[in-house]
Amino acid sequence: MLNSLLNQIIKSSITQRWLIVIGAILITLWGIFNITQMPLDVFPEFAPPQVDVQTEVPGLAPEEIEAQITVPIESAVNGLPGVTTVRSSSKVGLSMVQVVFDQDADIYKARQAVTERLQQISGQFPENAHPPEISPLVSPLGTILQYAFTVNGQTSLMELRRLVEGTVSNQILSVPGVSQVTVYGGDERQEQVLVDPQKLRSLLPVGLCS
Repeated sequence: MLNSLLNQIIKSSITQRWLIVIGAILITLWGIFNITQMPLDVFPEFAPPQVDVQTEVPGLAPEEIEAQITVPIESAVNGLPGVTTVRSSSKVGLSMVQVVFDQDADIYKARQAVTERLQQISGQFPENAHPPEISPLVSPLGTILQYAFTVNGQTSLMELRRLVEGTVSNQILSVPGVSQVTVYGGDERQEQVLVDPQKLRSLLPVGLCS
């Protein structure tokens, strides 16, 4: 039965070979047109929407980061509608929380919801904590590369961080496809104005002094 059916198909194809050739050409052209119109990407979106939150707190150990930063953020975002998984990582001076939503969730609404929750708990963080930052809207592949710098006896941690932020980070951001560079660790430079009340009072007119 199968052999006779195949034979009939072959005979019909040979008899109407020009029709088969024209049909093959039309199908090929239709396929090429569809390929050019497809929204292809190097990394197609195969993972559900997710929002990454990073908070830098200079000088704190991983245990302190976990208790004072990571756990409060996890508790705040766990109750959001559509949240399926919350992952976190605490390092020296850095807290990273990843919030994964349902496959059908709107990523922009998800980012807005996470931002609102972070604003509600921002007053609970230590004074030296930087405001939590939400990573740019990129592919959910996460961190591509991590690297570390060490110092010798002639370079301070403050100088090392300044060099990394001023030179290395800018060069990496100029590479096509790189959306964010996160720098943590080292010492940040601060400029403080210390007022001496006695000297300040001496500069005031005599009539204004009490």
